[in-house]
Amino acid sequence: QVQLVESGGGLVQAGDSLRLSCAASGRTFTDYAVGWFRQAPGKEREFVASIAWSGVHTSYADSMKGRTTISRDNAKNTVYLRMSSLKPEDTAVYYCAAVRSAGFYYTAREQSQYDYWGQGTQVTVSS
Repeated sequence: QVQLVESGGGLVQAGDSLRLSCAASGRTFTDYAVGWFRQAPGKEREFVASIAWSGVHTSYADSMKGRTTISRDNAKNTVYLRMSSLKPEDTAVYYCAAVRSAGFYYTAREQSQYDYWGQGTQVTVSS
């Protein structure tokens, strides 16, 4: 069992940067690939980024490429999502999720591929 807790959300202005954190507890975090998803008001939850347990391979949604970086510090059991040039349309609840995987390069883009989810952190971007 893995427990995930997101933090770092808040109210920012358009053009600002923000770094979200996903802290894990309960199991060895190095066994897990981690993804970030977001859900805007009135919309379905969508994929943002994913990182393999090794940290070597990452995957991004096309809409987030170039202004988003996912990274991890396995010694701290934490995965980060750094976003820059934020836009009002980035306003959403951001969730991290984890799935146990031995794949060195394994990342996952579908919600159904993940077994554990955090409660989410709100990001609001004002214009």
